[in-house]
Amino acid sequence: MQFGIFTVGDITVDPVTGRSLTEHERIRSMVAIAEKVEEVGLDVFATGEHHNPPFVPSSPTTLLGYLAAKTSRIILSTATTLITTNDPVKLAEDYAMLQHLADGRVDLVLGRGNTGPVYPWFGQDIRQGIPLALENYALLRRLWRDDVVDWEGQFRTPLQGFTSTPRPLDGVPPFVWHGSIRSPEIAEQAAFYGDGFFANNIFWPKEHYMKLIGYYRARFEHYGHGPAAEAIVGLGGQAFMRANSQDAVDEFRPYFDNAPVYGHGPSLEEFTEQTPLTVGSPQQVIDRYAGMRDHFGDYQRQLFLMDHAGLPLKTVLEQLDILGGEVVPVLRRELALNRPANVPSGPTHAGRLAAAAATGSR
Repeated sequence: MQFGIFTVGDITVDPVTGRSLTEHERIRSMVAIAEKVEEVGLDVFATGEHHNPPFVPSSPTTLLGYLAAKTSRIILSTATTLITTNDPVKLAEDYAMLQHLADGRVDLVLGRGNTGPVYPWFGQDIRQGIPLALENYALLRRLWRDDVVDWEGQFRTPLQGFTSTPRPLDGVPPFVWHGSIRSPEIAEQAAFYGDGFFANNIFWPKEHYMKLIGYYRARFEHYGHGPAAEAIVGLGGQAFMRANSQDAVDEFRPYFDNAPVYGHGPSLEEFTEQTPLTVGSPQQVIDRYAGMRDHFGDYQRQLFLMDHAGLPLKTVLEQLDILGGEVVPVLRRELALNRPANVPSGPTHAGRLAAAAATGSR
């Protein structure tokens, strides 16, 4: 199992102090969080991609390239790479370059994003979101695997004798997760290629994601990639912890109530009942997340959103100390118990390189 953090890079007013970070402060805070992820023994740092306020991470490869030089162990990933509004040729080049700089410690989650206006900003039509996702990934995949590409599609100019550079490190492209919160077409796409499926299940009840992940697993097996239990699944999550659970609730409530993404709606208690958000003691978080495989099966990656809603950096770093020191070590043991031997580990470049050498595939 891989454990880590994903950030959406929001700039939100701290409801307790009334202060809002500058863009510079927020970007530097993301760097500090990534370094803390490595320090406390977690495995993954992932950043979102947004092109509108109040978010700052408009250039994930720039941030992750910088972090490649600041870290030595963690996987550097995206929480969403917009496959719909980015040119797949540029994605192929940028992430292969990042892969080289990070010595293979790179993968990415492809998604359509949740900001409708981003489509016309980049010359696309939101009504074509699914076709764009399907076509652009088909091209991206070929660019990484075929040294010379001739291609013609619906959404970009044709390619003739094109070679994307640099080529993927060791001939093994970055691992791809297809991220979705609602679209079976994306689960189908992930299953068709035998890629990973990342369900960012932080807003809706588990029953919705049980159906979506179950569908992905069934189609993964249908396409001949192995038994459904061997499909590669990642989950989102949220937590806020203090030694005393009531202290955690009291401290987090004003941030929850004023958060742009879920404030002014269901109560904190209603939201924690219906979603993975867990506010309480470290043991409560352990109990909640140790039970995730009862709903979704054995899975490979668990990412937590912990730096949102205006929480001060000091508080976020404290949360990461608790997560890395008290929670994840126990979850690693709990989720390893009775895990079938055929269930794959979380994807790494070294593991995929070994698999490619054994099978002759990329």
